[in-house]
Amino acid sequence: MSVLQNGELVLYGFVGDNFWEQGFTDKEVVEALTEVGRDADITVRINSGGGYVDAGTAIYNALVAHKGHVTVQVDGIAASSASLIAMAGDTIRMRAGTLMMIHDPSGITYGTASDHEKHASTLEKMAAQMASIYAERSGNDVQAVREAMKEELWLDADEAVEHGYADESDSTKAKAFAAFDYRVFANAPSRLTAMAKRKNWSLAEASARAAASAHQPRQTQEQSMTVQNAGAPTAEIEGAKADAAKAAQARIKAIMTAEEAKGRQELAEHFAYDTDMAAEAAIAALAKAAKAADPGEGQEQTPEAHAARRTAAAGLAAPGLGREKAKSSWGDVVAKTNKRRGA
Repeated sequence: MSVLQNGELVLYGFVGDNFWEQGFTDKEVVEALTEVGRDADITVRINSGGGYVDAGTAIYNALVAHKGHVTVQVDGIAASSASLIAMAGDTIRMRAGTLMMIHDPSGITYGTASDHEKHASTLEKMAAQMASIYAERSGNDVQAVREAMKEELWLDADEAVEHGYADESDSTKAKAFAAFDYRVFANAPSRLTAMAKRKNWSLAEASARAAASAHQPRQTQEQSMTVQNAGAPTAEIEGAKADAAKAAQARIKAIMTAEEAKGRQELAEHFAYDTDMAAEAAIAALAKAAKAADPGEGQEQTPEAHAARRTAAAGLAAPGLGREKAKSSWGDVVAKTNKRRGA
């Protein structure tokens, strides 16, 4: 569903992706703002438990740059990166019964001690930037805001107005809270965590499904949301990461150990390491491919020759190896994942 509805921006669900059939991206928001025109006044309705920090920051900046008057209305909840988006409003209004939450970004790092240190430094810089945005909009001292973020501050409508994070509250009844795994937050109200459990709003399961559909491991969001929440990664998110890694490893093993791979080693390696082809499809393709002849006694055995034969077997336009890089694909995936930020 388009985020532009009846002339309003409706930002419901996960920030930066689509989980539980709800979500929106920074690209969609920018396109919607372009459609309404830069000078047009616009209402932005938010009901989101948060998502990726980079997507939230991009949406915040797009709204700040919009010349028309921006009215932000919190319909249900504006938590984490969604609360950052809310700060772009020239007017921020919260319905009765709504909630707002600010906290620190967090993330998962894979690598050496140096990698962890660099990631920690990035998170600190990110948190400082977020604190400056909250402080500027609320009028609060930036250091006080930073401490509140560390504690994970939850506010109802009246409290948000009192603390300067909203301008007004009204008596209009709040919408039902958007789908989100509120269990990843440290101090979420019990009614939200119970709702997430009852309705099975699991980030781990949602991320695992997304990873399976893409045939590669993928991180969730907010607990690192550098991925996602404010604190160390939960066991649930770590479990999703492990499950996704096992699925990727099982796919490679299925291709490489298939009977159809015998005599077609080069092509099997290509399918397993250089593509995201499902194991069943790869095995079916192997079955139809001709078997390679064993190299003769005088045949060249150099790496370049090996690469050329592999390229020919794979039907590629140009030679290239790539397996060594592919073998470290899980580390690469985690590195790429940590580019996705979320609060």
